[in-house]
Amino acid sequence: MVRVAAFAAPGDLATPTGGFVYDRRIVQGLGAHGWRIETLNLGDGFPFPDETVRANALARLAAVPEGGTVVVDGLALGALPEAARRLGASHDLVALVHHPLALETGLSQDRAAALRQSEREALAGVRRVIVTSAFTARVLVAEYGAPPERVTVVRPGNDRKDPAPVRPGRGRPIEMVSVGAVTRRKGYDVLLAAAARLRDLAWRLTVVGDLGRDAEAAAQLRQDIAKFGLSDRVRVTGAIPDERLAELYATSDVFVLASRFEGYGMAFAEAIAHGLPVIGAAGGAVPETIPEGAGLLAPPGDAAAFALAIRRLITDDAERQRLAAAARAAAAALPTWDDAAQAFSQALERS
Repeated sequence: MVRVAAFAAPGDLATPTGGFVYDRRIVQGLGAHGWRIETLNLGDGFPFPDETVRANALARLAAVPEGGTVVVDGLALGALPEAARRLGASHDLVALVHHPLALETGLSQDRAAALRQSEREALAGVRRVIVTSAFTARVLVAEYGAPPERVTVVRPGNDRKDPAPVRPGRGRPIEMVSVGAVTRRKGYDVLLAAAARLRDLAWRLTVVGDLGRDAEAAAQLRQDIAKFGLSDRVRVTGAIPDERLAELYATSDVFVLASRFEGYGMAFAEAIAHGLPVIGAAGGAVPETIPEGAGLLAPPGDAAAFALAIRRLITDDAERQRLAAAARAAAAALPTWDDAAQAFSQALERS
């Protein structure tokens, strides 16, 4: 029996960010588990859409036939509480929350409070909530009034990898890679400030991520590279195809990302799937995403502590290889995308 659902996303599913990758892979995977999914593009600019985008999004959601299952990405739903109230009364409405909107870095106090209230109202209208981490589940229950029995964790999946052999570090620069859309929350300012403290060591850094999501953060990244005199060590690629990214992982020694907050941290899991030791900041779900022994954590926003963690893995071959071995062991236990789609399907079927 084929089951039908609508999946509403805040933009083009091909957008190169972790949240959109999750949405896209889940939509693709549900087909193998007996679902026919109609995707709805609600438009760009969420969670702060302009009036035209908001009106079009509300119209698209209102056109979904009554009684059916509708999954709405929380980046949009949290900003559309009126749609949640309407759909919740006439549909099987499911919210997919990657992380609470009010926890985005850089929001004013008033704007964060408005988003928190809007998302609370939206979540009150849904029948079920799917989140990508146990951390986010706890936040929604404790701070947003979500009934725990209605919240299901469906972790992102991974493609099985064949990690490249660990390379000795002696006699060459250590290759570091950082992957994530260039936004303030991703902490590239912290990463560059940390890297500036390590000019006495031999290393190179490649930054991979969409440069069009946050113009101010992208400009600061370029400015910091120049300010710290790191143009000969730091390469910025923008978003790249999956094949090129896989090649980059295969020739890297360490994954580094100084995110101030993550609702899960798909880039960390992807690096671990490739057998890389990781260095991150202990914000949000990151400590739960990184398996024990596979990485190092620094306090969010602490460039000095982040630099010490990087220094440790650059200068200690044995430590770097020990963490890489732990990452390889943990990679085998990561859920696949088919596992994630199956879990998502089961969550949709819950009464």
